[in-house]
Amino acid sequence: MGRTSNARERILGAAQSLMAQRGYSALGTAEICKEAGVPKGSFYYFFDSKEALGLAVLDEHWEAQRADWDRVLSADAAPLERLRSLFEETEAGQQAGQRSCGTVTGCMFGNLTLELSNQAEPIRARLQHIFEAQVDMVHEVVSEAARRGEIAVSDPREAARAIVAQLEGQVLFAKLYNDSEQLGVLWRNCLAILGAHAAGAGTAA
Repeated sequence: MGRTSNARERILGAAQSLMAQRGYSALGTAEICKEAGVPKGSFYYFFDSKEALGLAVLDEHWEAQRADWDRVLSADAAPLERLRSLFEETEAGQQAGQRSCGTVTGCMFGNLTLELSNQAEPIRARLQHIFEAQVDMVHEVVSEAARRGEIAVSDPREAARAIVAQLEGQVLFAKLYNDSEQLGVLWRNCLAILGAHAAGAGTAA
């Protein structure tokens, strides 16, 4: 049983690594199994299809990212400070990835949205769910900042959606230019979206 469990985790790990580097469509199950060091028959023991594997990779990646976002956005700090920490951790993660493989890999969710959203309905639906969950998490922080009078927004949820969108957009630019410094504008853009008052911005700075 231990060997079986380990094989599944190795397949998931190999698929996540290869998808981050090359995307989803170009990968075959044989290549994934070779990278994982497991027989090809093991793949279909755990996954009905490549799409099922893709969904499992998304779920595992989101579980890890959601824990990170929850840690940062639920910290004992002012709401604007928490948002800034989210951007700083995002930038640090992209920088670490670039040092590891030589290129900025971007966001798996954003990458797969561009690649598959019009081709695989189950994956599109899962990605939509993930991005809505991200907006929910940011919305809580934006609403708190609004209650404290630190920002000026008429619709906190739409502001949260705009923040998630600009985060994804800047990560996409960083991948496009292979330059993690593209993420340096995240905080300034966030303050502009939120209409942050000088006092609130100063506290977070």
